[in-house]
Amino acid sequence: MINMIVSGAAGRMGSRIIALSGDFKDIKISGALENKNHKDLGRDIGEVIGIGASGIKITGSVKNITGKADVLVDFSSTSATIECLKSLSDKPVPVVIGTTGFSRDELDFVSLYAQKVPCVLAPNMSVGVNLLLKILADIAKVTGDDYDVEIVEAHHRMKKDAPSGTAIKMAQVIASALDRNLEESAVYARHGLIGERTKKEIGIQTVRAGDIVGEHTVIFGTPGERIEITHKASSRDTFARGALKAALWVYKQTPGLYDMQDVLGLK
Repeated sequence: MINMIVSGAAGRMGSRIIALSGDFKDIKISGALENKNHKDLGRDIGEVIGIGASGIKITGSVKNITGKADVLVDFSSTSATIECLKSLSDKPVPVVIGTTGFSRDELDFVSLYAQKVPCVLAPNMSVGVNLLLKILADIAKVTGDDYDVEIVEAHHRMKKDAPSGTAIKMAQVIASALDRNLEESAVYARHGLIGERTKKEIGIQTVRAGDIVGEHTVIFGTPGERIEITHKASSRDTFARGALKAALWVYKQTPGLYDMQDVLGLK
């Protein structure tokens, strides 16, 4: 049995992770973390998310609950994640991070933290998306520069970062397989008289509307044919279950930075 803290506990993902944790007999929720100005601070997390009283109060400081933690699962914000890891630096615990939108400096700090304890950092924790990531690299290696690559992602109107972390990860995987520098190849928007598409472009386009949970389509197109691969998530539960699996997995690992490909044995 491992004791797990959830950061971003009252959010869209955190609440589903806590709600579904009961399906995992080896996991016990021991702490619920939210930002210091959250309206439900001090309330029972179970009552807040609608699963009944849990006996666990929402706190604004991870230092209040680290003594109860074997692993921390984080779906908060980039600044909250970094603040939390800094607070844990003296007594680090294994972490699973699903937060997206980190800057290069923030990612460097996560890597530094992972030198002390195991850390899973993944923009998407569904089995389907991670299988897709593996397939995309194989397709890109075969199609090469003869096929144009476009990625279209769609999420709900409340999502704050764009493109999605999953779309960026897909682009990184494809760019690596094609031996391209993504910073030079990525095109995030097109408007006006822009001229013909260049051969090395990797287009990454964003849609934000309604309550779309998450959709990603990758297009490999060449004159005469195109290959389209799409993943659609209809429920956040698929991501939540992936995060819970990652929590059980990371607790047993040696220090280092891992992703869901490691968790699922796809490498």
